[in-house]
Amino acid sequence: MLKGIPPILSPELLKVLMEMGHGDEIVLADGNFPAASHANRLLRCDGHGVPELLEAVLSLFPLDTYSEQPVALMAVVPGDQVETPIWGVYEEIIQKHMKPEIEYVERFAFYERAKKAYAIVATSEKALYANVILKKGVISS
Repeated sequence: MLKGIPPILSPELLKVLMEMGHGDEIVLADGNFPAASHANRLLRCDGHGVPELLEAVLSLFPLDTYSEQPVALMAVVPGDQVETPIWGVYEEIIQKHMKPEIEYVERFAFYERAKKAYAIVATSEKALYANVILKKGVISS
């Protein structure tokens, strides 16, 4: 344990966050996401939801200020009758750190983008369409 480091962030996830460079992306995936088959690097965060993980990650992780949309969500498939209240939770968390425009990416385009991400973190999040991609920014002195 370390002071100031949220305990939900495992040593492996901290290492990945440190390794990532400007413009690299990380996916925080819900429990239904095909994380293992899409990941270059797969990290497990079983037993946790995306909101608590998002809060912890953003306490250390700068979002890309050079990108108009450093946050991407998987868009609801047209015709799917599902509500996405978790998106409002995400917006509240994200806006504590930055007020970016959020991108909504078509499902299969999201999958393709996830395959190129630096890492995918698989959670036990039960909400539907709860996947989020974060693009890393820089820390200026």
